[in-house]
Amino acid sequence: MREEIYLGPVPIEEDCSQVGSIGYLERSRVECRAFINQLRRQFGEPPMGGILKIMECPHDFGTYHEVIAIFDDVYPDSMRWAFEVEENLPMKWDEQALIDLTILTIASK
Repeated sequence: MREEIYLGPVPIEEDCSQVGSIGYLERSRVECRAFINQLRRQFGEPPMGGILKIMECPHDFGTYHEVIAIFDDVYPDSMRWAFEVEENLPMKWDEQALIDLTILTIASK
């Protein structure tokens, strides 16, 4: 059975774009993409049955984006991987993520 774990849009101690702010949708996608790239650097590529994905979440104030880890309990490695990611989320952007944020922001314009 496929399960989802919500990881947030950015590392734990970083500020993220706010729903309703100018350019939110584009900026939040950039942040989530940079976060996924950082998680892949930190934890490696997801094993069979595991996926990192940007989820669109409806809210009273508009749609917001969040990174989720998807795992399939048919593949125990994917479940272990997803829980390891959730339990060891980065606190800050790494150096490459800061570069990615700049590059992805320019590319999204």
